[in-house]
Amino acid sequence: MAQELAGKVALITGAGSGIGRATALLFAREGAKIAALGRTKEELDEVVAKIQRSGGEAMVMVSDIAKVDDMQQAMQQIEQQWGRLDIVFANAGINGVWAPIEDLEPDEWDRTMNVNLRGTFLTVKYAIPLLKRQGGSVIVTSSVNGTRIFSNTGATAYSCTKAAQVAFTQMAALELARDRIRVNVICPGAIDTSIEESTEKRGIEEAKVPVEFPEGKVPLTDGKPGKSEQVADLALFLASDRSSHITGTPVWIDGAESLIMG
Repeated sequence: MAQELAGKVALITGAGSGIGRATALLFAREGAKIAALGRTKEELDEVVAKIQRSGGEAMVMVSDIAKVDDMQQAMQQIEQQWGRLDIVFANAGINGVWAPIEDLEPDEWDRTMNVNLRGTFLTVKYAIPLLKRQGGSVIVTSSVNGTRIFSNTGATAYSCTKAAQVAFTQMAALELARDRIRVNVICPGAIDTSIEESTEKRGIEEAKVPVEFPEGKVPLTDGKPGKSEQVADLALFLASDRSSHITGTPVWIDGAESLIMG
């Protein structure tokens, strides 16, 4: 069977772990050349080595998505290496600090905004000149938080960035449509990744509104979280020509979790 992304170049941010890693490996299997971008060189080295061992083409890009110079240099590197860019998966993000609004420090708010929202903006902004040459697909990773779920007390900064990513996607989809660039956004629910381990939660128990949930928060799987590979499958569809008439569209991938937790 023909590879769906043969001859295409894909930039994946947050490619060292979780959803980004699973997507990098899947896109490479489907023929794409992978620019694996992230902040942890060891993780990226492992992903790129795995792709290369399987006969694929990939390169490590140690960059901070919130820094202008880093993202400009990343795009220059892609152009020098492959001369084109077809797919951008703006996936990198942090949960940041979760705390009651009155306790959340302004610099904690700013850090979450800088990585999640400014990072998405810079990733897409500096990719546009390359994407315009032949058209392409941009996919943004948002969340059920801030789009359907608002009961996760303390996640205000995170949820605001995730809601804004949906608005950003829809604005960009219309603006870039004439250049044949499609822009869509994935909103995962509970997915088995390591992002939860890096979340700092402070004082949220006292501020929580009591909510009772049915048995298991994810109805489709009896409470089990989804897998990064399932999100990668959705990203592949949105990156491929099979979604050629889909743009400006949020897609929730959460096993119906957000329908009972909103």
